[in-house]
Amino acid sequence: MTELVPVLTSLHYLYLTGVIVILAVMILRKDTPAVCIAFLFLLGLVGTGSISGGVQTVFRSILYAGGEFMEVIATIALVTALSKCLSDLGSDYLLMRPMAKIMKRPSVTWWILSLTMFVFSLFLWPSPSVALVGAIMLPFAIKTGLNPLLAGMAMNLCGHGFALSYDCIIQGAPKISAGSAGISTSSILSEGRPLFLTMGFVTIAAAFLLNRKEMASSAVSAAAKKSEFPKKEEKKASRAALFLAILTPAAFLLDIVLLTALHLSGGEATSLVSGTAVLLMCIGAVCGYQKQALEKVTDYITDGFLFAIRIFAPVIIIGAFFFLGGSGISTILGEGISSGIMNDWALWLAHNLPLNPYMAALIQMLVGGLTGLDGSGFSGLPLTGSLAQTFGTAVGVSVPILAALGQITAVFVGGGTIVPWGLIPVAAICNVSPLELARKNLLPVFIGFAAVFVLACFLL
Repeated sequence: MTELVPVLTSLHYLYLTGVIVILAVMILRKDTPAVCIAFLFLLGLVGTGSISGGVQTVFRSILYAGGEFMEVIATIALVTALSKCLSDLGSDYLLMRPMAKIMKRPSVTWWILSLTMFVFSLFLWPSPSVALVGAIMLPFAIKTGLNPLLAGMAMNLCGHGFALSYDCIIQGAPKISAGSAGISTSSILSEGRPLFLTMGFVTIAAAFLLNRKEMASSAVSAAAKKSEFPKKEEKKASRAALFLAILTPAAFLLDIVLLTALHLSGGEATSLVSGTAVLLMCIGAVCGYQKQALEKVTDYITDGFLFAIRIFAPVIIIGAFFFLGGSGISTILGEGISSGIMNDWALWLAHNLPLNPYMAALIQMLVGGLTGLDGSGFSGLPLTGSLAQTFGTAVGVSVPILAALGQITAVFVGGGTIVPWGLIPVAAICNVSPLELARKNLLPVFIGFAAVFVLACFLL
C-alpha cells in the first residue's frame, strides 16, 4: 500500500485548518458562513495560484453546493406547500385526531415517532421517509407538546442514523462496503449486526435519557395544546377537508406499495413522494378554493420555496466548503485536482498510525468520520471497505467487523446526524436550525461511537 500514500500539500493543511476553525466556531454557537467564505477564497487562492481564481472558487463552490442540495430543497418546498394546504383546509386536524388516543405524552410521542421513522427508513430510505412522516405525523407530534428540536432528533437519529447505517433491507451501504472489502454483503450484516444494533439502541436511548426532563416539563404545554381540540371540533369539517384528509394517507400508502413493489430507492423514491405531495396540494387547492385555486397553488408553492431557501441559505455556504474537500474539488478547482482532500487525510492516517487490532478499529472509525464530513454518508464506504480488508489481513482480525465500523461512522457522520449540511431535510421539516440539531445530536452519537468501539474490541 506504500504507493497509495498521498502527498500532503499546503492545500491539505489549509483545508484541515479550515475544518478545525469551522468546527470550533460551531461549538462556540456562532454562525460559520463568513468563516467558510474566507477559507473558500484562501483555498481557491492556493489551489489556482491567483486572486481571481480565489474569487471564482467562492462562487463555483456555492453554485456546486446549491446544485447538490437542489433535490432536497425542492422536496422540502413541496412537502411544506402540502402541509400549508392541509392546515388551511383543516385536513391536518382531521388526520391528527385519531392519533390523540395513542400519542398523549411527549415521551410516548417521541418513541412512536422514532419507531415509525426507523421502519419507514429501512424500506424507503430516510429522505422520502422524512417527507412522509413529516407531512402526516409531525404536526400532531408537536401539538402533543414535543419540542420540534426533539422531534427532529427522533426522526434524524432513527432514520439517517440507525436505519441508514444498518440498511438491512435495501442493503445499499453494506453492498458498497462488502464490494470494496472483498467479502459478501451477508457477512457484514451478520457479523456486524451486534455493532449496528448497539450503535442504534445506545444512541437513541442516550438521546432520550439526556432529554427526558425537557420532555417531562413540556407535558403541561401539551395539555394546553390539546385543550384546543374541542374548540376546533365545534366547526364542522368541510367536504374538501375531509376528502383531502382521506386522500393524503391513501396516496402516500400507495407510494409505499409502489416503492416496495418496484424496488425504488434514493432519488427515485424521493421523486415519487415529492410528486405525490405537490399533486395532493393542487387537488386540495381545487377542492377547497375552486375559482381561486390557481392563485392558491402559486401561493403555496411560493411559501414552500421561501421556507426551504430560508433554511438552506446558510447551509449551502457551509456545504460549499465541505464539498470542496470531497469529490467536488475537481469540478470546483479544475480537472487538474482530482483527489478528495479528506480522503487523502484519511489514507495518510491509515498509513502513519501504529497498527494493532484496537488501533485498526479506531482508524476505521476515524476514517469513516473524516470521509463523512462532505455530507455524503456513502462516499467514504469504498475507502473504509478497502481499508478493512487491508487491516484485517495485516492484523489478523475480522474484516466484516472493521467494515461495519467504518460504515457506521461514515453514515452517522455524513448520512445526516452530525454535519449540519447532511441533516437539512429533517431540520427543514421540523423548522429548526440544522446547526442546533447537529449540536443536539453530538453527545448521543459519540456515546454510541464509544459503545461500538468497546464492543468491537471484544469482537475482533
